Amino acid sequence: MSDALRLILFDVDGTLADSQGAITSAMAAAFAGAGLPTPSRAEILSIVGLSLPLAMAELAGEQPADVQAVLVEGYKSAYKSARLAAGAGHSPLYPGAAEVLAELNAVPEYLLGVATGKSQRGLDALIEAHELRCFVTRQCADHHPSKPHPSMVLRAMAETGVRPEDTVMIGDTSFDIDMGRAAGVRTIAVDWGFHPAERLGADHIIKSFGELAPLLRNTW
Repeated sequence: MSDALRLILFDVDGTLADSQGAITSAMAAAFAGAGLPTPSRAEILSIVGLSLPLAMAELAGEQPADVQAVLVEGYKSAYKSARLAAGAGHSPLYPGAAEVLAELNAVPEYLLGVATGKSQRGLDALIEAHELRCFVTRQCADHHPSKPHPSMVLRAMAETGVRPEDTVMIGDTSFDIDMGRAAGVRTIAVDWGFHPAERLGADHIIKSFGELAPLLRNTW
C-alpha cells in the first residue's frame, strides 16, 4: 500500500448502529400522533437512509404536505425523547463495530468519516454516546440533498483531499451504494442491515466487521 491517504466512509443506521427498533418505534409514534395507521415494519425499513422529508413522502405520499411535515416533526420528537431516555442503549453498535473503527483509525494512511441520513443533532448524540472520536469528516442530512445524491461523499472527499480511487463507501442500503457509485468511489455492502446486500450491486459484501480490514488491505 502506498502512503497516499485513504478515505473510509461509513453509513450509520444499519451499518454501524443497530437502530432498527429505535426507528420503527419513533415512526409508529409519529403516525399515531397524526392519527394515521402505522406503515408495516418492512415499509419503514425500506426507507431508512433517506432524509426524513423524503422518507415521509414515500410512506405517506397520499397525505398533503402539511400532514407530512407533522409526521417529520413527530418522528424527530419521539426519536429524541427515546434517545435521551435510553442513552447508548438506544442505538447500540453492531458487534465488532467499535473494534474495527479503532483498528482502522490506527492506520496512519486511513481517514474515517460518516455519511448518514441522520440529522446533525442525532449524529452528534450517537457519536457522543458511543465515544466515537475517530471521524474526521461528518456528513449528514442537514447539509446535503438526500441519498443517493453523491453530495455527502463529494464533500467528504473535498474536505479531506482524498481522490475517488482512494475512497470507499460502506453501507447497508441501496441509497448508500448508489450514492457511492454516483460519486465514483468503491462500495462495500454489509449483510446485516436493512436491505438485502446481494441485491445492492456493491463492489464487495462483508458478513462481519472482521472481514473489513483485510478487504481494504487487499483493495489498496
